[in-house]
Amino acid sequence: MARTESNMLALGTIAPEFSLLDTVSQKTMNLHTLTGPKGTVIMFICNHCPFVIHVNPEITILAKDYQEKGIAFIAISSNDIEKYPEDAPNYMRIKAKAENYTFPYLYDEDQSVAKDYDAACTPDFYLFDKGLKLVYRGQLDGSRPGNDIPLTGKDLRSAMDNLLSGKEIDPKQKPSIGCGIKWKPEI
Repeated sequence: MARTESNMLALGTIAPEFSLLDTVSQKTMNLHTLTGPKGTVIMFICNHCPFVIHVNPEITILAKDYQEKGIAFIAISSNDIEKYPEDAPNYMRIKAKAENYTFPYLYDEDQSVAKDYDAACTPDFYLFDKGLKLVYRGQLDGSRPGNDIPLTGKDLRSAMDNLLSGKEIDPKQKPSIGCGIKWKPEI
């Protein structure tokens, strides 16, 4: 299991716009129609990565807890489906239903969105404020497959709580660690 860290996009970056297929509704959706009134979490995930499988229960809980508080959640998969067919849109839809995702699970076929966000791994988490300015990027918490640290969502949860209460979010943030995004070969 390869371990790749987040690239840690600069805080203050404005969220790049995108328009992608939601594999659940089968509709094309864009960033500005999906944002939350108080903030937006964008997660780069996929179906097969053991790190994502490990955090799926907690991201489902977090989404349910914070969507009702005004923070939207958006999941995006950017993996090369020719080499990793289990990450294809039809399987993404099945995974979203099996995990009870309450958020769109978008497919980034040309990988341009992952590149725009400088995403490096799955999972990779980004929290933007209501003006779509990046205020947090990094790990969900310190739990990883096999390290016996409880899955709590502590780091992302703290950032969202501070955003909602108007408190400063600590700029010292730890990168997420997971499987590297499966990039298509350069032509």
